[in-house]
Amino acid sequence: MGDIPARFVTLWRVTTTPVQAGLPPKPRAAVVRDALGVGTAVGLSGFAFGVTSAGAGMTVVQTCVLSLFVFTGASQFALVGALGGGGNPLAAAAGALLLGVRNAFYGLRLSQLLGLPGSVRPLAAQWVIDETSAVALAQPDRRLARLGFTVTGVSLYAGWNITTFLGALGASALGDPTAWGLDAAGPAVFLALLLPMLRGRSSSTPAAAPPAEPPSDGGPAGHAGPRDEAPRAPQAARDPLARRAEAVVAVLAVVLALACVPFVPVGVPVLVAVLAAPAVLAASRLLTRSPRGGR
Repeated sequence: MGDIPARFVTLWRVTTTPVQAGLPPKPRAAVVRDALGVGTAVGLSGFAFGVTSAGAGMTVVQTCVLSLFVFTGASQFALVGALGGGGNPLAAAAGALLLGVRNAFYGLRLSQLLGLPGSVRPLAAQWVIDETSAVALAQPDRRLARLGFTVTGVSLYAGWNITTFLGALGASALGDPTAWGLDAAGPAVFLALLLPMLRGRSSSTPAAAPPAEPPSDGGPAGHAGPRDEAPRAPQAARDPLARRAEAVVAVLAVVLALACVPFVPVGVPVLVAVLAAPAVLAASRLLTRSPRGGR
């Protein structure tokens, strides 16, 4: 549930309908196994939030209520981090809300994919986060998407809240969390969430693009080949540019946030960092239009 701007861009870019992507059938047991793995692994991060929240001066009850009703890790860490640093509550809440807005965009996509009844949607909306969205969108049909979304949501919600309680309770029992160095748990979790994304970026090279097929000498296959390959070339050309833009957005966001720290109140750097995305988008549009203007 950690978050940087590039993470939103990456997940949103791969949200094509699984059926249209031509994914092979998948057993229910495999979906449940994958969903439980994601939910259990990420749910353990609640320990870090409980410790961080206690280090910020929040009580065990306040920490648990926050996890029960907010349930989006990046927003929770941002909120307690800003409050613990003496920041303005309004700025802290604005930063947390800003980081949670991405879930609304996930919800727009999942509402079409899952097709849940109207009476269930308000409850399901509580589980619309990075992990449940990724598991649901990876399934080949609606039935398995619902299963993956539900299993991931239940396991992650339960694990996150249980470990949040244990982390806050343990940190409170130890006394001053800063004396034990537990105040560094929050930044450590963010770095731990960032590292797998950097590894994934190095492995996601343009080699994933399908190889061009040799031209055939006629027949139905000969006509299908050029039509199939025509739309793939622009997409393959765009993928490296999109990955490069994501990296630039992430780096620029970090630079903006760090540059603002000495000059603005606690909680405001997160709000300033969001300017990285529109800045990179505007710059990329100018770069793509400049060759045309020269012609």
